[in-house]
Amino acid sequence: MYPYRAPLDEMQFVLNGLFDAPAIWQQLPELAGNIDEETAAAILAEAARLNEEVVYPLNRPGDEQGVRFEQGKVFTPDGYRDAYQAFVDGGWVGLCGDSDFGGMGMPKMLGVLVDEMGYGACNAFTLYNSLTAGAALCINAHGSDELKARYLPMLYSGQWAGAMDMTEAQAGSDLRHIRTRAEPQADGSYRITGTKIFITGGDHDLAENIIHLVLAKLPQASGLSLFVVPKLTLDDTGMPTQANGVTPGAVEHKMGLKGSATCVMNFDGATGYLLGKPNRGLVCMFTMMNYERLAIGLQGLGSAEAARQMAGSYAKERQQGQAAGHKSSGADAIVVHGDVRRMLLTINALTDSGRALAVHTALQLDVAKYSQDSEQQAMAANFAGLLTPVAKAFLSDRGLDMTVMAQQVFGGHGYIRETGIEQLVRDTRIAQIYEGTNGIQAIDFLGRKVVGDNVETLGAFITELNNRLAACADQEQAELVHHCFSDILAVAHDLNREKLTSPALINACAVDFLDAFGYALCGYYSVVMADIAKGDSQISTELRQRKTHLCQFYLDKLLPRVDSLLAQVKAGERSIMAMPEALF
Repeated sequence: MYPYRAPLDEMQFVLNGLFDAPAIWQQLPELAGNIDEETAAAILAEAARLNEEVVYPLNRPGDEQGVRFEQGKVFTPDGYRDAYQAFVDGGWVGLCGDSDFGGMGMPKMLGVLVDEMGYGACNAFTLYNSLTAGAALCINAHGSDELKARYLPMLYSGQWAGAMDMTEAQAGSDLRHIRTRAEPQADGSYRITGTKIFITGGDHDLAENIIHLVLAKLPQASGLSLFVVPKLTLDDTGMPTQANGVTPGAVEHKMGLKGSATCVMNFDGATGYLLGKPNRGLVCMFTMMNYERLAIGLQGLGSAEAARQMAGSYAKERQQGQAAGHKSSGADAIVVHGDVRRMLLTINALTDSGRALAVHTALQLDVAKYSQDSEQQAMAANFAGLLTPVAKAFLSDRGLDMTVMAQQVFGGHGYIRETGIEQLVRDTRIAQIYEGTNGIQAIDFLGRKVVGDNVETLGAFITELNNRLAACADQEQAELVHHCFSDILAVAHDLNREKLTSPALINACAVDFLDAFGYALCGYYSVVMADIAKGDSQISTELRQRKTHLCQFYLDKLLPRVDSLLAQVKAGERSIMAMPEALF
């Protein structure tokens, strides 16, 4: 087994070197008094300690033991409750929460790095806190003053947990077929009746109450509404009292994430409270889902980082064969072999640049939330909308790719439980599926965010990136990325012209287009990080050399994937849609 270590030097470089986060925070009045470079460094260091010493040791035992479902109750693996209490004691669940209700009020740019550590240390445990933070975000954005005051302090403290209840057996990604009902009551509450499936953290023994955000239909309504439904009802003082008709019917037996409770949830006349406006439940839910989608991209990123560390350590100690042209008296460490180095460099390059994508997305969310300049705020919101499906899909796709590639570095030892890499593969696989499959993310990206506004947002975003490339010292490297961006824009405009006459085009080409943009964007981060590292005397020589080598590898071996992917997009939908259904 190889212990997880938070990559603090890499995180600090992205936060302070690439994006100059302290300067951004000073421009946002609500953040300026709360956070600076020293405070951020202290928070990251403490998060690293907590995840390395408390969370990581739960990873393998939790996978082996799994959650238990006994007599209608869900029990988490041994050690989870103590670790959760450590998070409660440190206020970590409310790290980015509204300070008016007990949150710490930290920027999302910092939050994504803390989340990455959690997923790198233990995917299953980290999901519990992620869902709670997302539920609090949704209530804060759409809840009445009464709902905020009642629920947010307890969610931010971690005394109560949160869950998102959308999916039903007959309604997966197509939520129009939801059957859960909400009947209005004389006191203004609603009786919620129905069954939900695949509910992460639907029930467990970590918190004293679980607050469910439930999508349901009002009588004679065509749309969906969102309701706050506590597992236990609250008394006049706001404390949990008795059961509320919210019970787990089963826990799913899954490929991975065995320490995470994925539940069938039954609502039998449970008392709920409307969140937001009637028939506008999806609008409210997507506030939570957009942040959760970024969180699931971070799951892929955290897994990739853990895989990077494991494969790198193993490759330097495992001796096997002799490398061509390498003079040695015995077997060489496999790190000297070209194919192993190819895999290790790929994992390193995509993990480093993927972290930049995550923080860049969070930067847009922070500006959209805190800026007092309406134009800047609107542009950041558009950029956040553009980047969120890319962060979710590209980072989780590459996250699985990188864990599988790391498993390949281990060879046969990667297929057995002893090394731990096979668990990482299993745990990471779901990230491509939940919170909206990556195919749906790609359709949202291309159909809504790119051609949905006639390529205006994508064009504005790429213009901003090209302006930064123009300042790079190595213009030969910068031009390679600039050329990719130009090709992406040209193809985007072609798709925009054809979208009405070829209705299947967007759906058929979306994944390839998102991947092309993701690889080009990570190429941009690689070039800019190398450019900054060359001129930054404050960073270590090792970090500077690392950025230089990874940039050149990315440009040589990974950026060319953009051309291939765009060629697939240009081929259109004809061959995809031509074969009769009966032949499948």
